[in-house]
Amino acid sequence: MNQVGIVGRLTKDPMMRVLAEGRVHTSFVVAVSRNYKNQKGDVETDFVLCSTWGRPAHNIHKYCSKGSLVAVTGRLQSRHYDREDGSRVYVTEVLGDQIRFLDKRKDKEEPSSRQPESEADFDFQPPSTEGVRV
Repeated sequence: MNQVGIVGRLTKDPMMRVLAEGRVHTSFVVAVSRNYKNQKGDVETDFVLCSTWGRPAHNIHKYCSKGSLVAVTGRLQSRHYDREDGSRVYVTEVLGDQIRFLDKRKDKEEPSSRQPESEADFDFQPPSTEGVRV
């Protein structure tokens, strides 16, 4: 079974892009504090790369920003891609199926002015659907 659940704060504003075929993708990083302190007495934090597609992708971009507290449930996914210089990059991320907004809702006078990024602005390859059972 491949199921992940994390709760933490966004480290920066989510980045949304719309693919040519109309699919929406948003990527973001969640800072998750560990349940224990290190030898110095500091709480350590993990920074987890997350991404989501479709309606959840649109909603997290629209309603969340840097510092927003979110709960992400989904599955762990590993992939790799090759850069132009020939080096191979390995990525492990949480592919979020469900995102819950845990902060109190803030009333906004104006809709979000953030626009989707273009595909060229990302060094990201969409996840493969090979071997995925529905």
